[in-house]
Amino acid sequence: VQLQASGGGLVQAGDSLRLSCTASGLTFSRSTMGWFRQAPGKERVFVAAIHRGGSRTYVADSVNDRFTMSRDNAKNTLYLQMNHLQPEDTAVYYCAAGSRIILSSVSQSSSYHYWGQGTQVTVSS
Repeated sequence: VQLQASGGGLVQAGDSLRLSCTASGLTFSRSTMGWFRQAPGKERVFVAAIHRGGSRTYVADSVNDRFTMSRDNAKNTLYLQMNHLQPEDTAVYYCAAGSRIILSSVSQSSSYHYWGQGTQVTVSS
């Protein structure tokens, strides 16, 4: 299984970025997908998750007015649209895949079986 995250970069506060995560080696359409992020010196935290069919998404309260998650099962690709980025959004962003994840567990990193290598997002003030 491979999860390849891309789309990170250096942007200014207020800018937007769209992260992508392309999956291979798993049945993408049957996987619950998540985004997590880890800032320097901090623990990895939940950002968003999307149900395998794409009909339900779950976004952390801290970003739910700025971040949107989507998926294209035909392309085995996951997206995270990030708008109005702020310096506190600076982190390495990871995509993750799991199966049979219950709603109450989508924000827990331990629920996911596979992880991508991460893509760096840096937001300057």
